Parts: sequence; structure tokens; C-alpha cells
Amino acid sequence: MDLQTLQAIIISGEDSNHQFKREISHENSLSAELVAFSNSAGGKILIGVEDDGTIAGLSPEQVRKLNQQISNAASNNIRPPINPSTENINTNNGIVGVVTAPEGLNKPYMDSQGRVWVKSGSDKRHVTSREELQRMFLNAGLVQADTLAIPESTLDDLNKETFCTYFQKRFGNQSLEPLTTTLSNMGLAKNNHLSVAGALLFAKHPQRWLPVCMIKAVAFYGNSISDLNYQDSEDIYGTLPQQYQNAFAFIKRNLHHVQNNRGFNTLGELEIPPVVIEELLVNALMHRDYFDSASIRILVFRNRIEIISPGHLPDNLSTEEIKQGKTKRRNPVLSEHAAQLMPFRGLGSGINRALDAWPQIEFQDHKNGNEFRVLITRPQPIGQEISQAEAGINVTGQVTGQVTGQVAIEMLRLITTVGSEATRTELMKGLELSSRANFVKLYLAPALEAGLIEMTLPEKPNSRLQKYKLTKLGEAVLSAKNNG
Repeated sequence: MDLQTLQAIIISGEDSNHQFKREISHENSLSAELVAFSNSAGGKILIGVEDDGTIAGLSPEQVRKLNQQISNAASNNIRPPINPSTENINTNNGIVGVVTAPEGLNKPYMDSQGRVWVKSGSDKRHVTSREELQRMFLNAGLVQADTLAIPESTLDDLNKETFCTYFQKRFGNQSLEPLTTTLSNMGLAKNNHLSVAGALLFAKHPQRWLPVCMIKAVAFYGNSISDLNYQDSEDIYGTLPQQYQNAFAFIKRNLHHVQNNRGFNTLGELEIPPVVIEELLVNALMHRDYFDSASIRILVFRNRIEIISPGHLPDNLSTEEIKQGKTKRRNPVLSEHAAQLMPFRGLGSGINRALDAWPQIEFQDHKNGNEFRVLITRPQPIGQEISQAEAGINVTGQVTGQVTGQVAIEMLRLITTVGSEATRTELMKGLELSSRANFVKLYLAPALEAGLIEMTLPEKPNSRLQKYKLTKLGEAVLSAKNNG
């Protein structure tokens, strides 16, 4: 580092990567600073600089003392030991000692009193949360959540029929006895207690001990999680294979099917390729942080699907790296057995398969919130893609005929009833409907989603003054119907 670079750092002030110290009075305080940097993203301590950025400088004698303090702190007061580097920068006011502590490879690091420190802005903080400590050990590969025993469980809680079927399918007619030894060797039990992996895969009621290890799924009519009304919701429990199957079914029933030139009487194809949902669901179940007290969430909106799993990417993996197939197994025992129970390969290829089938996927790694979020863009509903109609330009008879042919009878009945404007009550009365839930699910929400009608107060979807009117596309479809 040269003097110009030093001055630029000082002008910028203290931050998560730079700390100023007038001098080091105690080795313990130096150890805590080095631990915080090593447990975070690394950084530099500028010694001989006041908190306000004024260069006070060090004498040659102070520099010799500093080097001894750094050596003692790094070797004797930090576990595991670290290897910081030092530089001495000459200034007009004396020497500034620059101590560089890189991000550590063996986190978590502790000071001589066994305390774990991390950077928090320009300061540091003492880690006391059990969950945060567990996560640091987990990311360092020192412990895996799925291998831990559940003290309250016994082998009687195992669904022996399901396990035996799995064992025989995988290993043939090998003996299961003694069962305790077999389960222990497979990582599914420890000291006559089921492990987390054993419970999640083969317990009769896994949520008895692991209540947050489930999926909360909600499908909304609109595009905001703040919407008060939703069209479907389900709390999904059971073993991981059961959660996978039921979550897949939830998403499928809340997506559209498109004909894609298939016969009129066929169900059609799912609007998003099933392999995309398959791969991303399994990924969430296999790689979530089972130390975190949050559940997996599935949110189905009109324009996207979000799959949110607890735990950011481990070991400094980036979203770009996982797209390239790089992976680290956070839950090795679960991954080992899930490859036989679910469509999971454990090779890091699932993300690529999903992207190949549907490129409109965004991956978001939220380290501060400790969650990994996948956003799958849904295709526009039929009708919204016809920009001519949205722009108010006349739509040809051929196009409107194609659209009308794919509009459900319920939606046609609704747009015939709207008139110039109508409230929800007026529409239900005109359609002779008494069930508000059925009206919303079968008539109103699909027509809004298809772009046939729109709200007069879109910014206040639940206003008592809310009315609905035809869009340009709705008028074109209605005209095509009346003239057809």
C-alpha cells in the first residue's frame, strides 16, 4: 500500500473492511478485531490513526511493540490461529501500521475467552445467538444438521414398513438386523434416537419434533403478498417425499394448462415445464438450512412463482457458480438417501436442467435474511400478449376468434354482464350467483388475469367503491362473440 492509497482509505472513513486505531493498548482488543475480520469478509486495521481520520503516527519503538502484539494475538489469543500480514507506511506524522486479516477458511474463529466476533458495519459484535453459531459451524462443515440425533425420539417412531421397502429396493435381500446398527450406519439414527435425516425421511410424524420442517404454500389472485384475498393455501407436512409430492400438486393446480396444438378434450400442458418445478422443489428441500427456525414458502402469484428456503448459499457460493453446476452438500445424509426417494441426483445439474427448460428463472441469495429465493416468471395469460388490443388498435377477426375460442364459458358470461361498469355485487346478481368464493375463483380472478376486465380502482383492490369494466381486449372478445 502506498501513501496515496492510505490517504484515500482514511478519507472514506471506517467501514466493514477498515478499522482505525490510535494504538493497541491490550492484545485482547486486537484479538477481537482480528477475529471479527476473519469471521467476516476480511479487512484492514490502520494503527496510528485517530477515529476521526487524523494521522497520529507511531514511533519506531511503538512499531516494534505492535509487531510483537500482533504475533502474540494471532498465535496465542485466537483459535484456530490466523496469519495476518503487516505493512508500515511512512507519513509526515509518523508511521501507520496496516494489519491485514483475510477472510478465514476455518470459521468460526474465537478469542482467548472463547467468544466469537463478527463485523457489524464499522464496528464488531459478539455472536451470542445459538442459531447464528450453529450456522457458522454448519457453513464451516464442522457439523451437519441432518446428522444430529433427536433426543425425544426412539426407533419406535420409525415407519418400519416404509424403511424396509426402501432398504430392500436399494440393497436387495441383505439383512436389516440388528436394526439399530443398520440405521446408525446409514446416518438415520444415533444412540437409539432418530437423526434429523432419519425423521425427515422415515418417521411416522416428523413434525412432532421438527414443526418448522414443512412447507407453507399460498396462491394469490394478484402479484403482491400484501393481498388480503388468496385463491388457495395449504400447510404441507409429512416426510420430505410426501412434502415434495404435495407441494408439486399444489403448484400444478394453481397454474394454467395450455393446449399447444393438442386436442380440445385434452387437459393440455402445464404453462411451466414440470421439470422446472421438480428440480427447484427438490433443491429447496435438500439444501435448506435445517438449523433455521423458518419453513419453506411457496408463493404463486399471477406473474411469478417464488420458492423461498431458509439458508443462504453455503461456503460463499454465488448464484452464478450454482448456474455453472458448482455445489456443496449442506445436508449430506439427506442427499445420499433422497437420490433414491425423489428425483434428486446431487450432481449440481438440477439448476441447469431447470434453466434449459425455462430460462426465465432468477436466483436471489439473501445473506442477511439467511434465505435463498427462486423467482420463476410465469407466461402472460392468453390475451395479454396481444399488444394491439391493449393499445386500443382494432384487432382482426382472426385474432379475436382465436382468443374467444380459448376463453372459458364463465369468463364470457362475466364480460357479457359487466356493461359499462359494475360492482362485485352487481356482477354476482347478474350471473345469479350466491357464493362469493366461487364467483371470485371461477369468474372474477380468471377474467382479471386474462386481461378481459380491469379494476376502476386498481390501487385499492378491496375498496368498497371498487368497480370493474371491460378492457379493450375484453370489448374485442365480446364483439367477436356477438358477431360469431
